[in-house]
Amino acid sequence: MRSKKIISLIMMLALVLSLCACTSGENKNGKTAEETGKTANDTTQTEKEIIVTDMIGREVTVKPGTYKRVVCIGAGALRMYSYIGDTALLAGVEDIDNTSLESRPKMFDSVARPYMLAFGDIFKTLPSCGVGGPNAQAAEAEKILACNPDIVISEYEDVEKENALQEQLGVPVITLKSGADGVFGKPFKGSMELLGKVFGEEKKAETLLTYINDQEKELADRTSKIADADKPSVYICGLGNWGTTNHLMTAQNYSVFNVINVKNAVTGLEKDGIGKIEEEKFVALGENIDIMIVDTAAVKNIKPLYAEDSTMFDSVKAWKKGEVYLEMAYNAYYTNYEIALANAWYIAKVVYPDAFKDVDIAAKTNEVTKAFLGKELAEEIFKCPASFGGYGKIDTNTFFK
Repeated sequence: MRSKKIISLIMMLALVLSLCACTSGENKNGKTAEETGKTANDTTQTEKEIIVTDMIGREVTVKPGTYKRVVCIGAGALRMYSYIGDTALLAGVEDIDNTSLESRPKMFDSVARPYMLAFGDIFKTLPSCGVGGPNAQAAEAEKILACNPDIVISEYEDVEKENALQEQLGVPVITLKSGADGVFGKPFKGSMELLGKVFGEEKKAETLLTYINDQEKELADRTSKIADADKPSVYICGLGNWGTTNHLMTAQNYSVFNVINVKNAVTGLEKDGIGKIEEEKFVALGENIDIMIVDTAAVKNIKPLYAEDSTMFDSVKAWKKGEVYLEMAYNAYYTNYEIALANAWYIAKVVYPDAFKDVDIAAKTNEVTKAFLGKELAEEIFKCPASFGGYGKIDTNTFFK
């Protein structure tokens, strides 16, 4: 009798071991590691903490690819996140980016902001993480906390304030940066790499940066051998600066011009960045301006000035010869990086028509926005009220009337 019990126990033990052997390669869904494409170490690897250095030199501990509730604050932060991150993970947006709100900053509503055109319907559904806009000089911690984020992407470039905000929120605060050269500059490219690392989207960031670098190289290659004697003198004006800009707002070290080897009509200024020149300086430059590029964001400010004094452009050779062109808004709640790249192609086509006669600017704009945002947005950009129908030559006899 005793021997039968022992035999039964041995048989039961064998059966248990057999079942364990059959299921040891399956996960809780009945799939093997080979079937799911994951190993037992994958979760540990995904949640491994690393230290990253953000774009203002702060060291922040993060767990790449684990974040589920994202908040973006400050001018340009949500735009840059939209290039790399998943907008479905957003837990809140600033009021300026939520067009469903009646009371909010509206100064950019008529100007093309491609990230808004691409994802505005998502932004409308999200709670407020702050007012936002050019007048918002500090993060609103209470509103951010109400969104319950597990990470914050910021464009408030102050080390002490960012550290204090991170301590108050209890979650990582990652600060991005644009820089004076915008889409062609190291700070922007570094911000893309940083976002890729934090959100486990390194491949997406690499793909975008490869595209930008290839575009920059092609623009430079097409224009690098054009003789100085064959280069017209070009004046860019209306570049956004905290929402106030007109024909006197320009730049002498303009990254777009530098990439496409354009001869800038503006020289001798104390500062290289976007800035305002005096009326006398503008008049003095007039006879040397062969081509004039007006940023669409400035038209609303130029029109009333023109109504007051219609002779304001009389000194400008380009104006008298009808060589005045519209580019899409370079800045609208900080830089439109994809539009800056499309602008480079358009200006190059205007200045060097023979070298760019194969380029269709609408098709190029679609290509650029798809690379940045996954959507072809040229038609929507050109339909925005402050785009005035898109890229094109201005009729200097009627446009500002």
